[in-house]
Amino acid sequence: IARTEKEFEAIARLNYETFVEEIPQHEPDPSGMRVDAFHHENVYVIVLKDQELAGMVAFRAARPFSLDLKLGQVEEYLPKDALGGLLCEVRLMAVDKAHRNGRVFYYLARALSDYAYENGYGAALISGTVREQKLYNQLGFEPFADPVGTEEAKFIPMVLTRDRFDQSVASRFKQKRYYL
Repeated sequence: IARTEKEFEAIARLNYETFVEEIPQHEPDPSGMRVDAFHHENVYVIVLKDQELAGMVAFRAARPFSLDLKLGQVEEYLPKDALGGLLCEVRLMAVDKAHRNGRVFYYLARALSDYAYENGYGAALISGTVREQKLYNQLGFEPFADPVGTEEAKFIPMVLTRDRFDQSVASRFKQKRYYL
């Protein structure tokens, strides 16, 4: 779990690289940093390689979720098996380009799964970029509504339950757990 100013700065740089430069979701900024609008509500699950940020994902439980703002109450769209516990939102999943061919993404998913479900969450929601839908499917996420966003940055509302994650490819990478 990210705790230090150095980790939060690295997260802001990775967010900029991913969500401004790569996926044109936000406007460029000369700082080269992108701080999430929900930064103070997020818990950042991170993977470090030699003390450097290799990947991150933001976890958020406060309502309204970003998908609530786009779709209305998300519960109206979700399958019944996703309504058995508390809901959370997964935001800003990003892996540094140098680590995209490794297991960083799966370690992130495993750590996030552990954190979410050990804290009582029954399902996680994401706005997954259409570019990575296959990868999200490997994690166990399933679409539950039509895509949202712009042509340049289109996202699919998706949900993940514990059962779906346990049956996914990502569940095989269970060696490491998160640290508080």
